[in-house]
Amino acid sequence: MSFFSATATVPQNLTFASSNKLSFSLSSSSSSTSSFNSLSFPSFQFNFCKSITTSPQITRAHAPPTPATTTTAASSFHGICYVVGDNIDTDQIIPAEHLTLVPSKRDEYEKLGSFALIGLPDSYSVRFVEPGEIKTKYSIIIGGANFGCGSSREHAPVALGASGVAAVVAESYARIFFRNSVATGEVYPLESETRLCEECHTGDVVTVELEESRLINHTTGKEYQLKPIGDAGPVIEAGGIFAYARKTGMIPTR
Repeated sequence: MSFFSATATVPQNLTFASSNKLSFSLSSSSSSTSSFNSLSFPSFQFNFCKSITTSPQITRAHAPPTPATTTTAASSFHGICYVVGDNIDTDQIIPAEHLTLVPSKRDEYEKLGSFALIGLPDSYSVRFVEPGEIKTKYSIIIGGANFGCGSSREHAPVALGASGVAAVVAESYARIFFRNSVATGEVYPLESETRLCEECHTGDVVTVELEESRLINHTTGKEYQLKPIGDAGPVIEAGGIFAYARKTGMIPTR
């Protein structure tokens, strides 16, 4: 299910260049072509994207920001991590009954974040978002293999971003989740070189450094190499695919 009710009016042409690299072009009166380490992107409702891209640059595409919003590009994230295992699917990230919430509405966006990871089984004794809260205290998620598998709902990365998550560090991703994370600009989907879900524990204090492509666990004193985010990084930093296209002149600013 998609919360975007209409196809974007901007013409686009998406082609696979390899298994992990996508060349894409967004054309209007003038065309430009770029490529980055990601996958195909869904069409987004134009008005939703416009509400993001006409505001000051934001690290992640949150709810429509106020005119006073000011942010800077992030090069690292520091905070408490929440650790999950393999095959965390989109029903666990955001159950289907919450997909009626509209992320472009500020109050519903925040409410969506309050339900992030509420679908995890009872074996996860620590709640990701405490009852009655709309934000999580865990700004970084560490996962195992195939994170984000299941349905193609864009609500999954949006819910994580709305809850306050800056990055997910997983052994591997379902490509639809990776694609949606980059396209919406909500979270950085980083891949680990090692199985960090067995090296870290919920509550550990960690730092993710994007430029150095590494994770530092301050609780254990260990450091781990991450796979570079590559050209997908600037797309997420810009606030998503449409924001990036406007920033780079692929789509004229209105």
